[in-house]
Amino acid sequence: MKHRIRLALATAGVAAAVVVGTPGTAAAAYAPVAFVPAATAPVALSPAAFPPVTAPVAPTAPTGPTAPADPQGTVSVNVGNGKPSQSIVILLALTVLSVAPALLLLCTSFTKIFVVLSITRNALGLTSVPPNQVLAGLALFLSLFIMGPVMSQMNHDGVQPYLKGEKTQTVAFNDGVKPLRNFMLDHTRKDELALFTKVANKPMPKNRDSVPLSTVVPAFALSELRAAFIIGFVIYIPFLVIDMIVAASLMSLGMMMLPPVTVSLPFKMLLFVLVNGWGLIITALVASYH
Repeated sequence: MKHRIRLALATAGVAAAVVVGTPGTAAAAYAPVAFVPAATAPVALSPAAFPPVTAPVAPTAPTGPTAPADPQGTVSVNVGNGKPSQSIVILLALTVLSVAPALLLLCTSFTKIFVVLSITRNALGLTSVPPNQVLAGLALFLSLFIMGPVMSQMNHDGVQPYLKGEKTQTVAFNDGVKPLRNFMLDHTRKDELALFTKVANKPMPKNRDSVPLSTVVPAFALSELRAAFIIGFVIYIPFLVIDMIVAASLMSLGMMMLPPVTVSLPFKMLLFVLVNGWGLIITALVASYH
């Protein structure tokens, strides 16, 4: 009995020590435990996992044409191997296209041919047949036929050397316009050249090479108009004779109210077709430039 009482007292003491936190065996058993993570072994990383870091490279300036220096110290820059740039060529082409109508009217045989064909139509008594579009197209292609050798020479002497970079812009222009200048001077009267030289208050040129282009162009246009009116006068005379004969015949018959043009028109057309009038006129126009 005594042993049981002692065992109960001992058990109660141990429980009290655990609750109060007194040092003892049970308190040590229930003391907090600090968890320390286990040490891990170092992981070996391969070089392929991360790309090598290189230093930033400074951007290089665009390489342009080299500038060869001569022994004297001057530097010359060669752009495009001496050839004109594409933008300059396009600009020149647009400029030529913008002034093409003026060049066609004043520097070629177009004006003379068109005026002669129009006078021929009026001499026949036809106001709108052939139409102006047909006459202009015929005059245009006849002008290209006449000016073909001149244009080929201009292309050979000025345009192609400039595009290839063999000549500068000034030299190419002077060499290219020379064939056209010679063509206009060959078909320009000296009176017209003297007239425009006097109007411009300039001294008389010593030779044909010293005549400025600003004088040659209007003088050539005036000479072409003069020649066209002379040809038109010659063409008009046969048709005028037919009109007079028809008018006199109607007057003698007492047909006062019948217009002579209505009667003379078929006869003029018949005469023009029989003598191959269009062929004769075109032949005469082309031959006047050779």
